[in-house]
Amino acid sequence: MGIIWTILIGFIVGLVARAIKPGDDSAGFIVTTIIGVLGSLAATYVGQALNLYTVGEPAGFIASVLGAIVLLILWGLIKKKG
Repeated sequence: MGIIWTILIGFIVGLVARAIKPGDDSAGFIVTTIIGVLGSLAATYVGQALNLYTVGEPAGFIASVLGAIVLLILWGLIKKKG
């Protein structure tokens, strides 16, 4: 059940990040989910390593969205070059 929960939260984070980030994001369901999950993992790791927040705090969700936005920007730059 843990992996399904992670994918669901990652998808929600990816959708929120796509809604916040300006510009055209033509990424599909799978790319949105992957970017959301990776953004969540990166933000969670960095935030907890720096003792900015602990597990279960709302700041973790906000950091996850910010991490996903960064990944969306990087995805857009990579997609432009390709």
